[in-house]
Amino acid sequence: MLEMDPQTCWQGIDVHEPGPEEVFVVSGVFNDGDRDYPAGSFIHAPAGSSHIPQTATGCTLFVFYPEG
Repeated sequence: MLEMDPQTCWQGIDVHEPGPEEVFVVSGVFNDGDRDYPAGSFIHAPAGSSHIPQTATGCTLFVFYPEG
C-alpha cells in the first residue's frame, strides 16, 4: 500500500525494471504523468515502461510487482 499526499510528484522517472508493475487505485486520483486514474482503476505497466507518479488530490494505491 502506498499513500501519496496531495500535490505529491515523484522525483525523476519511475522505470519498471526488471519486471512489470501493477497498480490498483484504492482512493483518490493517481496521475502517471500522462493521464488521471480515479479510484477503482487498474494499471498494468509492462517491463521497460516508465512514468512519473503524481497526484493533485492525494491517493492510496495498492502496488504489486508480479515478478517480485
